[in-house]
Amino acid sequence: MAKQGSLSINSENIFPIIKKWLYSDHDIFIRELVSNGCDAVTKLKKLAVMGEFEEADDEKYKVEVRINPTDKTLTFIDNGIGMTEEEVDEYINQIAFSGAAAFMEQYKDKASDEQIIGHFGLGFYSAFMVADKVTIDTLSYKEGAAPVHWECDGGTEFDMEEGDKAERGTVITLYLNDDSYEFCNEFRCREILDKYCSFMPVEIYFVNEEEEEKKAEEAAKKSAEEKVIDVEAKDADSKEDGTEEDGDSEVTLEEEEEEDTPKPINQIHPLWTKHPNDCTDEEYKEFYRDVFHDYKEPLFWIHLNMDYPFNLKGILYFPKINTKYDTIEGKIKLYNNQVFIADNIKEVIPEYLLLLKGCIDCPDLPLNVSRSALQNDGFVKKISNYITKKVAEKLSGMCKTDRENYEKYWDDISPFIKFGCIRDEKFNDKMKDYIIFKNMEGKYVTLPDYLEAGKEKYENNVFYITDEVAQSQYINMFKEQEMDAIYLTHQIDTTFITHLEQRNPEVKFLRIDSELTDNFKEAIDENEEKELTEKLSEKFKKATGVENLIVKVEKLKNADTPSMITVSEQTRRMSEMMEMYGMSNSSTGLGAEGETLVLNMNNDLVQYVLNNDESENTTTICQQLYDLARLANHPLKPEEMTAFVSRSNKILTILTK
Repeated sequence: MAKQGSLSINSENIFPIIKKWLYSDHDIFIRELVSNGCDAVTKLKKLAVMGEFEEADDEKYKVEVRINPTDKTLTFIDNGIGMTEEEVDEYINQIAFSGAAAFMEQYKDKASDEQIIGHFGLGFYSAFMVADKVTIDTLSYKEGAAPVHWECDGGTEFDMEEGDKAERGTVITLYLNDDSYEFCNEFRCREILDKYCSFMPVEIYFVNEEEEEKKAEEAAKKSAEEKVIDVEAKDADSKEDGTEEDGDSEVTLEEEEEEDTPKPINQIHPLWTKHPNDCTDEEYKEFYRDVFHDYKEPLFWIHLNMDYPFNLKGILYFPKINTKYDTIEGKIKLYNNQVFIADNIKEVIPEYLLLLKGCIDCPDLPLNVSRSALQNDGFVKKISNYITKKVAEKLSGMCKTDRENYEKYWDDISPFIKFGCIRDEKFNDKMKDYIIFKNMEGKYVTLPDYLEAGKEKYENNVFYITDEVAQSQYINMFKEQEMDAIYLTHQIDTTFITHLEQRNPEVKFLRIDSELTDNFKEAIDENEEKELTEKLSEKFKKATGVENLIVKVEKLKNADTPSMITVSEQTRRMSEMMEMYGMSNSSTGLGAEGETLVLNMNNDLVQYVLNNDESENTTTICQQLYDLARLANHPLKPEEMTAFVSRSNKILTILTK
């Protein structure tokens, strides 16, 4: 006979799984229990706004986290809404019944826009990941409610009875297991609180109970000693006027009391919760220093502030980077109602924007059950697209209205922009007209500007410089011919060049040392060129011992340059790619990175080599011209440099005879 029914989950089976696997990071239990305390306070404040709870005039809401290293306990105290026996039975004894969800459903039409953190009702059980025993003492705000004491030793059995708590709120005490004593270490606990709770919306106080007891004993001892001294002083000098001295004592006492006043460990109103118009530049910089401990000032920032169609606030900073020494790795902290969730979640933050630093708070994010990861759905994609759009609008707007600063920041922000254009088609479409390049005059130009200025000399070629020192010979040649080139010196530029060529098929990028255009050369007869190339190739191969040496004869307009190296753009790029994948040139058959030795027939040294077959100096000059050309292009190997220095000394000796 067919049978129908509902699936049931046995807590004896699921509870061990919750304890072990609910969270990937065990330290997250502190976040969950502090969040629960904040929720309890937020609920009570909502009830006060709605007139269902009467606040005292001096009502001060807070959450306390107390450690006792000797007792190996960790205690979480709040003065929020509290619970009745029925609520403990409903919210604690029934796993995964969300108290926050029930509260919001009950008051959805009355509540203000303050957010409740909890969603799933499982956060409390994270305590059992680190504790052998957990107790709850709670007293509801409801008039006539009785206090409740609840305890559980980590199994599925619990004891619940009337408690003795006299003040509204909840106290949760964890008796840590042998593997979790680290969490009652002051420095470790403070570190976790700083990580997860720095911006929670209720003041959080941290107390080391042992240190508190010591301070209390020292204060009592000091007070007793001061009383004795005060009595002795009055007896010894009862006739003198001590008004001024008493005033000083009062000031000192006030200062000591101010120093002893506990201070919250968190900011309940982080900067991103304010309207951008209410924030000063100094506040933005101070917030950046406090959160990221980076004392180099950020270049600029973007304040995100959106209420519809989803709630998202945050601040993204463009950091100043020394590309020679700093790793280009940012950190974007993701928050949910001011509760830290994770760093650099790629579902929300496009990968290329992870190079930035910042905080983003989105209460509408669809988190999974442990609040530590996202459910990847279309809503998350909309948030990601919004962030991308705002960054592109900020950058393009700066280029249009604040070009001076845009150019000043360009060297620092260009890696972000170029990476974004490579990885995101939409971002590329928004930013392609605002990519600028520094030319040899130190001015910034767009790609169309460069091509238009040199259309008669460059055709559709874009010449670029990757190393100003190594390519100085070629730079000077360009300047002599009143030609221009752009600087592409960042690591990402190699990939970015390919990206630009794919989107501009008519444009070809050539490194400044890749070839000699007609602008640098005089015409030479084809037959003459062939004859001279064959003759000089044989001499240079014999002198240098490089059998696969490629020689090309030209008549350069600059007669002072005897020889130079050009490197085929295509071959060099292939060689660099192979090197990136750990393959040598020899294994690919590419030779010496596509190098060609160019000899200038208008130079006297080259003419000497050509016309002096028998001279003992011919071999030396060939070797020297070859090494000088290579030195102007890249460093020599150690043994080659040794030979070059020795040969240079020999040449100097010949000149002095």
